[in-house]
Amino acid sequence: MIHFDSNQWTVILGGSSGFGLATARTMAAHGMSVCVVHRDRRGAMPRIEQAFAEIRGHGHSFLALNLDALAPEGQLKTLEALKEAMGPQGQVKMLLHSIAFGNLKPLVASRAPRRAEQALQRLAGELGIPSDELQGTLERLAQDGEAPLQALLPVPEGQTFMEDEDVARTIFSMGTSLLTWVRLLHENGLFAEDARVFGLTSEGNQVAWPGYAAVAAAKVALESISRAIAVEFGPHGIRSNVLQAGVTDTPALRLIPGSARMAAHSLMRNPLGRLTTPEDVANVICLLCTPEAAWINGTVIRVDGGENVSA
Repeated sequence: MIHFDSNQWTVILGGSSGFGLATARTMAAHGMSVCVVHRDRRGAMPRIEQAFAEIRGHGHSFLALNLDALAPEGQLKTLEALKEAMGPQGQVKMLLHSIAFGNLKPLVASRAPRRAEQALQRLAGELGIPSDELQGTLERLAQDGEAPLQALLPVPEGQTFMEDEDVARTIFSMGTSLLTWVRLLHENGLFAEDARVFGLTSEGNQVAWPGYAAVAAAKVALESISRAIAVEFGPHGIRSNVLQAGVTDTPALRLIPGSARMAAHSLMRNPLGRLTTPEDVANVICLLCTPEAAWINGTVIRVDGGENVSA
């Protein structure tokens, strides 16, 4: 049974849902104190507060800060609150970068939706039924759990396209801001002597998904920054790795155009017969924080049940 000292802290950037929240729960369950930095609107807080109450129930220190972790003011407030909550004995054992703040816009108008509509019309013609009736049936069955049918449906496309500022902002938010936070914690002397830093990437780092270009660029930047952290901060006792999760049903995934089709395809090819869950990733993060995992540094680790290697 893995157990950490409550003077060891987990700092999670983006911890109110998905991977971040699952990791907060897991690390608290294994004895760590937790600091979650998130940015959510008032309407979402009842659900979030319920989840945070469960984390507090483990009996360790818990700090939740609803502010902008990407702005200097938010970073300063976080450091001040964290220092006070940790006290003289506390140290940051683990930093997880789970910020999902990026632009999901296509680069150019695509002809693919039109081809998908034509294929659906042809199938409807072969079956002798109206195409809108066929599409409605497929959508209903897909919502009822027949995920593979999503692959037959056209992907709706937005009307706005990616601009340079969208790309730059996304790369900083979901990529290079990892370095910003590592520097902040290091310069303030908050890291433990044996600290672990984690980022999150996806198969989109190698495969081009429509609407995912800016996030994909951010993920590649994140991986590069993580390797640099592993090398240059390694002498200070900091290990840095990136986890490549399989397709996971999270709020961030649902924002990606065609995410339902993506999930359906992954479900069909995953050799273990299901999608990745946030808890799968949180469990691996917990394992990588143990002394036995201290020699893992500067790499990308797939947590997908074999999804990536399956055709």
